Amino acid sequence: MESLLDLAARRPAARRLAVALLGVSLLAGPAYSQGDLDRLGFPEAPSRLPARSCVLPAPETLEPEAMPAPVEPAAPGAGSRRLLPPLATAHTLSAEQDLVSRAHPDGTGRLRLSGPDGERLLTIQPVLQDALTQLLESYRTPYAAVVVLEPSTGRVLAMAEHAQANPALRGLATKALFPAASVFKLVTATALMDAGLGPDDVGCAHGGKRHIQARLLEDSSADQTCLSLAEAMGRSANAVFAKLTHRYLRPAQLRAAAEALHFNRPFDFPVPTDVSLARVPEDPLGLATTGAGFGDVYLSPLHGAMLASVAANRGLWRAPVLFEDQVDPASVGERVLSEDQAMALVRMMEETVTHGTARRVFRGPTLRTAVGKTGSLADKPPLPYRDYTWFVGFAPRDAPRVAVAAVVVNDVLWRIHAPWLAGEALRLVLQGAGPLHARR
Repeated sequence: MESLLDLAARRPAARRLAVALLGVSLLAGPAYSQGDLDRLGFPEAPSRLPARSCVLPAPETLEPEAMPAPVEPAAPGAGSRRLLPPLATAHTLSAEQDLVSRAHPDGTGRLRLSGPDGERLLTIQPVLQDALTQLLESYRTPYAAVVVLEPSTGRVLAMAEHAQANPALRGLATKALFPAASVFKLVTATALMDAGLGPDDVGCAHGGKRHIQARLLEDSSADQTCLSLAEAMGRSANAVFAKLTHRYLRPAQLRAAAEALHFNRPFDFPVPTDVSLARVPEDPLGLATTGAGFGDVYLSPLHGAMLASVAANRGLWRAPVLFEDQVDPASVGERVLSEDQAMALVRMMEETVTHGTARRVFRGPTLRTAVGKTGSLADKPPLPYRDYTWFVGFAPRDAPRVAVAAVVVNDVLWRIHAPWLAGEALRLVLQGAGPLHARR
């Protein structure tokens, strides 16, 4: 007979019951294994591996900078999540700005937008767009968005969204309303590679599952979790990333890596798109906390898909396009990472699917070809509870056809998380629009 844990891994309603029973059993009863916790979807808990020697390149001596690097000002409307999360003050797109909603079918299975210069063909694929929109609506996601694009050209294939908590809100796909959480580890990893580290370099740490404390940045006999940089990416090991950031990076280095990947910078897109905000503090604890994914960093789903696209394109940023007449096959793009760095980043992202935080979701021959990065973070009292989950990635690994970014914001009771949503989007593109596992 199927166990409650097996049922919970497949059905959200059963999961809530299993979580309730788990809470009781943890107080009085046998302990559950890490595998059982993984099947229930508990996020981002780093694995404890057998101790191994921590061999890292010696850090350069970090001399004090003559002047602190200037901190970029916040984008309009984007405040600190510690004070007021941007989602609480989000403004909807106007009807004029909502180009996808304004577009009309042209009778050939595509969408066109009428304008003063005639009709323009959109890159949006209506079947994919409608399928993902219906999926979000069927799960009544409080806030969610998913962006799908073609890495080699920048064509945006879908920008689906749903806000059950605020049905009038439009534009989630291009708004930087969501804390980037551990997706920012992609940026930290590129900065660490600039500093001389590689995917096989090992860091040892302990704790850090929910937040980073100053004592966790110092070497300790409690540092029994030893992971390579690739393993730390896959398992989203917060304390390992915090310690490596503290040891090897200055604020200016992390800030430069973020700006190379277009944080704190606008990029041109026909639908108004927020600047993704990345504040990098000057103090050591703030820097390490940011490097681990707990910082004051916000990301739009469109930008998230572009981060995945950079890795897929071996370090090239190809600007997203919404109209077919904008596609430029001759464009070589902007190099933001070296090809070697991009390939190393892909190797780290592969760990997420094969052995890391998305391994329970990305099953089967199609999804096992994907690589990516998860993220999760929750607002805490006195703020209203919101649980943010992310997945950014692409597939197939060796011949990328599609990049995706999905974000889901849940209440205490949840129905889907972002890795599952992203997996459905990838499956629809790679296998064709088959039946969705939507709520009935």
